[in-house]
Amino acid sequence: MNSWTKSIALVAILTTLGACSNMTPQERNTAIGAGAGAVAGSVLSGGSGVGTVGGAVVGGVVGNQIKR
Repeated sequence: MNSWTKSIALVAILTTLGACSNMTPQERNTAIGAGAGAVAGSVLSGGSGVGTVGGAVVGGVVGNQIKR
């Protein structure tokens, strides 16, 4: 992954986490799961857009189902 893509991913993750202050725990877990899933999907698929989106979807669903 080139440095431009890493920078965009980092900004997206930080923006998502910064926007979590008014969220319920379930909404926060969904957003964090989607961000982590997007990063994992991108890494596992070699930067493929489909892998990134797929990872975000799966991560969001998993994050949504986590109960504290």
